[in-house]
Amino acid sequence: MSQYKKTELYDEKHLDSIKSHYKNILSDLGEDVDREGLIKTPGRAGKAMQFLTQGYEQNPIEILSKAIFHEDYSEMVIVRDIELYSLCEHHLLPFFGKAHVAYIPNGKIVGLSKVARVVDLFARRLQVQERLTCQIRDCIQDALDPLGVAVVIDASHLCMMMRGVQKQNSRTTTSAFTGEFEKKATRDEFINLIQAKLS
Repeated sequence: MSQYKKTELYDEKHLDSIKSHYKNILSDLGEDVDREGLIKTPGRAGKAMQFLTQGYEQNPIEILSKAIFHEDYSEMVIVRDIELYSLCEHHLLPFFGKAHVAYIPNGKIVGLSKVARVVDLFARRLQVQERLTCQIRDCIQDALDPLGVAVVIDASHLCMMMRGVQKQNSRTTTSAFTGEFEKKATRDEFINLIQAKLS
C-alpha cells in the first residue's frame, strides 16, 4: 500500500529570512508568537507566500514553446473559465476569478493546457488585474504571432471586500486585445461566445 507523501515547493535559501519577518509582524500585531497555534505559522506563511509568487521563477515563453504545433487552422480558439488566484500588490490580499483567453492562429496552435499555465504563471506574482490581463495577451502574441489575441478577466478583490469600502458583491472586469480582435465584429463574437452557455 503506497504512503501519502507531501510535496512542497519553496526556496530554503530565503525561507529563514521570510519566517523571521512574519514572526516580527505577528509580534508587532500583539500576538504571542510562542503560543501553540502560532509557533509554526511564520514557516507556513513563508512557504505559502513563496508558492503564491512562484511565477517569478518561470519563463512563460518557454512554457508555450514546448507545445507549439504547425496547423492550418485560422478560426478562433477560446479557452474559457480558467480559474485564477493572485495577490494584489497594494495590500497583499488575494483576488480571484476567471480568465477567458482567445487567439486566431496564423499557422501555429498551442496545447490548450499551456494557455492555462500561462495564466497561472502571471497570476502567481504580485499583481494588479490590469497588468495581469495585458501580460497574458502579450505573452501569447509574442510566442505564437497569431492574427489576434483576446483576454478578459473577471475577478473579486478581497482588498475591496474585506477592508476599505467593504463591497462584498463588487467584481472587476478587464480586457485586452490585439490584431483581429480590435475589430468590433471579431471582438463581439468573442464576447458572445464566452458569455454563452454551451452544452
